[in-house]
Amino acid sequence: MTTTWKASALRWLPTFLGFPLGGFAAELIAGPVDGLGPAVLAGAITGAAIGAVQAWGMAPNGPPARQWIAATTAGLGVGLALGSAAVGYGTGLGDLVVQGAICGLAIGAAQALTLRGRAALLWAPALSALWALGWAVTTSIGVDVDTQWAVFGSSGALVVTAATAVLPVLLGRRTLRSAS
Repeated sequence: MTTTWKASALRWLPTFLGFPLGGFAAELIAGPVDGLGPAVLAGAITGAAIGAVQAWGMAPNGPPARQWIAATTAGLGVGLALGSAAVGYGTGLGDLVVQGAICGLAIGAAQALTLRGRAALLWAPALSALWALGWAVTTSIGVDVDTQWAVFGSSGALVVTAATAVLPVLLGRRTLRSAS
């Protein structure tokens, strides 16, 4: 079981790359998150990138890839629209922590619909707290957040990805229990 735990966690860790790649694509296509339209579009683009790499990271024990990608895309599209509007598209530390909490809650709620068991119940509140932390880390190290990115940078992504590595481990254990 230790090998499975390690393999699941190690497969998940490279998924942090979906955050900066999705954020960069969103910046190129949607521009800064400074209104409702750009927020929805940037959130959907970034969510699709993050969802795709996370679906890969959970294989073969995770939910169906299409469901996970769709949930992440919808969750971040809605979450970024609500979160950025709630803070008036502000980029101060407090603004981004609140925006991150709202985004994480929306993504977590959407993704939880694809999960079962304990992971589903805890996923939305955990992701809310972690996305707030991701923005706090990114802002605190001096990333130019005034650009109004759709998602926190690589530093925040590393923290969030490391903290969420428990998900594929839990899914792998559930699969092992089902098989026995």
